Amino acid sequence: MSVITEATRPSRDWRRPLRYLWRFPFLVLHLLVGLPITLLLINPISARIEVRGERLDHLAVRLWSGMLMRIFGFRLRRYGTPLPGAVMFVANHVSWIDIELMHSQRMMGFVAKAEIARWPLVGWLASRGGTIYHHRGNNDSLHGVMHQMVQRLEQGLSVGVFPEGRTTRGDAIATFHARIFQPAVLAGVPAQPVALKYGLRGSAQTIIAFGERENFFQNFVRLLGEPGRVAEVHFLEPVAASEDGRRRMADTCRERIIAAMAG
Repeated sequence: MSVITEATRPSRDWRRPLRYLWRFPFLVLHLLVGLPITLLLINPISARIEVRGERLDHLAVRLWSGMLMRIFGFRLRRYGTPLPGAVMFVANHVSWIDIELMHSQRMMGFVAKAEIARWPLVGWLASRGGTIYHHRGNNDSLHGVMHQMVQRLEQGLSVGVFPEGRTTRGDAIATFHARIFQPAVLAGVPAQPVALKYGLRGSAQTIIAFGERENFFQNFVRLLGEPGRVAEVHFLEPVAASEDGRRRMADTCRERIIAAMAG
């Protein structure tokens, strides 16, 4: 996949302090006011209340995530329609903000590395949002993750996965691990590929991605000061569950995301 990219990370940007000056107060307000309200709405009672066909707790998470994206300067654009009900959403992985971008469009329980649970704010929110944590290199953990994914799908809930297994530099899409598609096969639900694009025609992928030796906090702070950009979510043609090959499902999802990224 080749992407048109902006200049990598400009060393001097005189507007960056100004962006921090007005975005930081909105971020604090969002955390001190919006977050408690959102957490109060994540409960068994609100899960039974629907607003225009959407569960109230899911709506609360979606609105909170959408506002967070806007505070970071992103203008959200959605193409295509996310499938309702039980579905495995499959996306390319650039940075931690991918989760917030997808949650701004559709509530789903993500499968993520266990380290995210220890990240400030995002880890706590991810846990409340039903994230399934996986300890890399641990087969017992992987089996537990697969079991939880099948359970959720069979309950009619959706899950979100990043089949590359890690964040990338943003300029290419790595091989999709086929094993992560097994729960969709067992539950008999489709996988819907989702292309995440930052900047005009995906031009800011490498800027949004983690820099070399950049940790979560550093990436969080840097992105808060970045110029305003478009963030696109492309919900693509779904791939039916296939008994004859999770590898085929993985390759087809990857091909459709690559095609959308190049478009």
